[in-house]
Amino acid sequence: MNEQEFTPHHINASVADLDGNGGVGRYIFLPGSDARSQAISRHFSNVEVLESPRKHNLYLGTIEGQRGNIDVGAISSGMGTPSLDIIMTELFKLGCKRFLRVGTAGSCQTKTLRAGTLVVGTAAVRDDNTSKLYLPAEFPAVASHRFVEASTAAVTKLGWREKTRFGIVHSKDSLYAREFGAGPLAKVSGDYMRLMEASGVLASDMESSHLFVLGSLFNHELRQTGVGPQFEVHAGSVLAVIGDDRPFADEAEAAKTEDDVIKLAIQTVLQMAQMELHAS
Repeated sequence: MNEQEFTPHHINASVADLDGNGGVGRYIFLPGSDARSQAISRHFSNVEVLESPRKHNLYLGTIEGQRGNIDVGAISSGMGTPSLDIIMTELFKLGCKRFLRVGTAGSCQTKTLRAGTLVVGTAAVRDDNTSKLYLPAEFPAVASHRFVEASTAAVTKLGWREKTRFGIVHSKDSLYAREFGAGPLAKVSGDYMRLMEASGVLASDMESSHLFVLGSLFNHELRQTGVGPQFEVHAGSVLAVIGDDRPFADEAEAAKTEDDVIKLAIQTVLQMAQMELHAS
């Protein structure tokens, strides 16, 4: 892969736009919507917006770490794994190596994990079809250990151990069919989601599985060229649970939980940068 020769077709950015952090590249926040990208960028300084006609607008800036500014960016992945596949691949081909999904999810454990909870995905059930075009179903979708470690430190820093859960999440292609039971296969989907509950899966989103698969593949690809943080790819996911036995929590509760997951994401990147950019 020659980054200098790649031209993205769905985002408005160049290799130079996404450089930073001493060769590691910008830490990229990947929410599902442009509105959440804007909300994340309000935590940035020196914000620059690279607009896209598809509304995958890229918000560039910095956040202040303990030992200097950290170069960051936020861009919507869109909804579902096909859209995430395009955006994450184009970002990687432009030099990005750190990807943190900042998303929403529905609870799979409605009695014990209610709306308002935050979930750090450590792995994902691959109930999507996009990742199966890359690797067979037996290949696990696992979050970067580095991001999980950073999120653990972030939860401690924020004092949010009571409101945050760590564990396996589920990613599906259809919100209405799989999670809400629409269509002729409603019984099949209902049985499947009850299996997720019985298996201890925490929450269900639409992107984490392929994010983790691409992170693993990109990491393997990059590690063939060198050793060190600048030759590693890390992918993580933090989720705001906004549905339980109610399809959607009330508007105020959902907004508060989404605000909390953004704070957790920012703190996760701060902890990550402290671990890998200032290790010495």
